[in-house]
Amino acid sequence: QHYFIQSNLRTCRMTTILSQGAEGRLFETTFLGRPCLRKERFKKSYRHPELDEKLTNKRISQESRILSKCRSLGIRTPTVYYVDYKTNSIYMEYLKEAQVLKDFIEQNVSQNKRTEVGDLCYEVGYTIALLHNGDLVHGDLTTSNMLAMQRNNKHEVVLIDFGLSSSSSLIEDKAVDLYVLEKAFLSTHPESQDLLAKIVSGYCNVSRDQMAVMKKLEEVRMRGRKRSMVG
Repeated sequence: QHYFIQSNLRTCRMTTILSQGAEGRLFETTFLGRPCLRKERFKKSYRHPELDEKLTNKRISQESRILSKCRSLGIRTPTVYYVDYKTNSIYMEYLKEAQVLKDFIEQNVSQNKRTEVGDLCYEVGYTIALLHNGDLVHGDLTTSNMLAMQRNNKHEVVLIDFGLSSSSSLIEDKAVDLYVLEKAFLSTHPESQDLLAKIVSGYCNVSRDQMAVMKKLEEVRMRGRKRSMVG
């Protein structure tokens, strides 16, 4: 079976590079005859080759495990099809019909559909709380790393890009995760404090540690403000 999969991977055509960043790039391709995404992590030339291979494999393994654990927690993420350590790649489900949440919010707010956007923002908070309840942190929560996918005449939230994710039960890490989202959300979607409040509401209604996380989040905010004043 492993030989068959490797043979199949060699025949996959990298039809399109969808995106490229500092850590890697994303291809649209196929896996065992079905459309999928291939996420490839770059080699770091400044690191010793053996160390780089070890660290990259660890990172890929952790990301794929967290993606799989998310699904067991009831969180919608792309299904992992295969991990290829030879090419530092993860082959995963391609949710082509889904829309990047950033674009969904901008489009629907401009069309005066703020109620629908607010409902989905509540689901964002709900989803993040499930993530944190499972002692996982995303590490890069932005509306560009979430999808809005229509299902049964309603939209659901899909979390993507777990390249900076990790396992952690620390309240501090969960608060920082929310702080990153808060900063990114208000920067990307100005005048949207009401939508951010929906996210917080969804989070607090599901989080098992909501009081401790909210208290720590305020501390993180204060540290951020002090850095801004000094910087």
